[in-house]
Amino acid sequence: MTPATTALTREGVEFTLHPYDHDPRAESFGLEAAQALGVAPERVFKTLVAAADGALVVAVVPVSTQLDLKALARAVGASKAVMAEVTKAERATGYVAGGISPFGQKNTHRTVVDQSLLDHETVFVSAGKRGLDLEVVPVDLLRVTGAMLATISRS
Repeated sequence: MTPATTALTREGVEFTLHPYDHDPRAESFGLEAAQALGVAPERVFKTLVAAADGALVVAVVPVSTQLDLKALARAVGASKAVMAEVTKAERATGYVAGGISPFGQKNTHRTVVDQSLLDHETVFVSAGKRGLDLEVVPVDLLRVTGAMLATISRS
């Protein structure tokens, strides 16, 4: 169990765990997960932490895309957003970079999920450690995280 799976269990959310062999030398942990699990990259979402006008914000986007920081800033009503320093992201979430889950974070942060989430019956996100993803229904991801939807990714 990870804090992510504990949080989902506490909320009564059904999910499926998907372990895979993680290669720490992989260029993109998210694309590695998609390939290892045999899932389209558009269904695998990465969890990133940014600072919008100084406040930490969690962004969840498909691994096949990049986070659009300007769009994220607009979505949360900020003038500017930048990627958070890795150590700050890890400290704030309680997870190691590359294994940050949108669920069960150490502190609660405003969360924005890319609109494309709703294009899928189920999606995959980190279960809280590298080499372990979980599959969940999009509405449960939104409900448990309290996230808002916005177009925050770009190719």
